[in-house]
Amino acid sequence: MGRPRTTSDEAILGATARAIGRHGPQGLTLAAVAQEAGLSPATLVQRFGSKRGLLLAFAAHATRTAAEPFERARQEHASPLAALRAALVHLAEGVSTPEELSGSLGFLQLDLTDPDFRAHAAEHARRTRDEIAALLADAVAAGELEAGAATLAGAVQVAYNGALILWALTGDGPLPDAMREALGQTLRPYLAG
Repeated sequence: MGRPRTTSDEAILGATARAIGRHGPQGLTLAAVAQEAGLSPATLVQRFGSKRGLLLAFAAHATRTAAEPFERARQEHASPLAALRAALVHLAEGVSTPEELSGSLGFLQLDLTDPDFRAHAAEHARRTRDEIAALLADAVAAGELEAGAATLAGAVQVAYNGALILWALTGDGPLPDAMREALGQTLRPYLAG
């Protein structure tokens, strides 16, 4: 009988996210993730098979959990618009420097060039858009937005991604403020009243 696991896969994937933020996926090593997780590289090989296996597990986990920030925001905020703002700010919480965003953009390179990664990224993008659309529909139903706003999920998603990149390039203010401003500019014409 094998030894019991003392560190969950979820904790290892959290350590992977932090290591990607520092090294990017190209510079990432199993040793860096192992150090972050307090494990040996051999343990990672045993669980995930390889660096590629670990990164694919990370991508699959991100897709499976894409709705969580939106669900949490719904529980914490009665207003659908406030929940949308909170969820988008939460999505960007792992990024505090342009260098950390660079690690995420390095992962985007994998998403664009490798079909296995692309499948996860595409599904993650769809799930995120669906969560945004649901909150926009709720905001329309709650009277916070005009009816036309229910169709803006793609525009909100583009504003979110654009705010990340512009913030990294310009360094103007804290990222949560940039995220709120981008969302505000996108939705301002559709505010009810």
